[in-house]
Amino acid sequence: MKQPSFLKAKQTIGITCPAGYMLAEKAADCIQTLQKWGFQVMVGKTLGSASSNYFSGTDEERRDELQAMLNDVNIHAIIFGRGGYGMGRIINQLDFKKFKKNPKWLVGFSDITVLHNHLQANCKVCSIHGPMAAAFTLTDGDSRAIDSLHKILKGKRNTYRCSPHPCNRTGKSTGKLVGGNLTLMVNSIGTAQQINTRNKILFLEEIGEQLYHIDRMFYQLKGSGLLKNLAALVIGGFTDVKDTERPFGEEVESLIRKIVDEYKYPVCFHFPVSHGKENVALKIGGVYQLNVSNKQTVLKEIADIT
Repeated sequence: MKQPSFLKAKQTIGITCPAGYMLAEKAADCIQTLQKWGFQVMVGKTLGSASSNYFSGTDEERRDELQAMLNDVNIHAIIFGRGGYGMGRIINQLDFKKFKKNPKWLVGFSDITVLHNHLQANCKVCSIHGPMAAAFTLTDGDSRAIDSLHKILKGKRNTYRCSPHPCNRTGKSTGKLVGGNLTLMVNSIGTAQQINTRNKILFLEEIGEQLYHIDRMFYQLKGSGLLKNLAALVIGGFTDVKDTERPFGEEVESLIRKIVDEYKYPVCFHFPVSHGKENVALKIGGVYQLNVSNKQTVLKEIADIT
């Protein structure tokens, strides 16, 4: 596994939108914060593009801008504007040859899970699952999520704690961290973006899904073998979960716990990674130690990638 270089003052961070459309003004606070941290910012044309549909430009425009930023040795990290949908339409058209020789930090979540998985499966390069440009606001500029991203970019290790949950399975484990959005993780099965989860700490989050959809997706993960040999399972926020008119009859936490009940690895719920305000930055491919106890859950990065 290869780790991009950490950032120094006056180095450049690019902002691009490879998926859904985003108004340019929604990135203003992000740009201001990055400049306050001492970085230069290069904004792509896809941010606030003239697109009249869902996407932030045509597939070709989004692909070409991302490709240019991946190749540009003067850009040292890329923070994506937002997710939504669109990365899957261009991921297999991108060329990562130059990127693998000179990797940089790629930051995002949600639909960007497709890209994170591709880096794990095909490039063996670490990336950051964390807040995108749309998540930076003046009121949240010093929040735990934004601060945790800053720490990773500067080469510092994060430690996270969350409260215990009745469905947790206690235990201690160490492994490389992988994961992201549940839907995108399931959609990757059988593609070039499917990752190897053996002996990994897998984290998952989701938004806006019905309970039976979540149940179905976890059974698909299980049937594909991706839940069998984990080092641990970390469940983040499942926000805006919906139920059917005739109730599904079970909450998210209990249905997930039942599906993985036959395994022995630690499991924790309500970890602060989500589509909500709690979305701390995690180094995908980083080595972490997870300790799930009856008092609290602690996830901490314990080693740099060599």
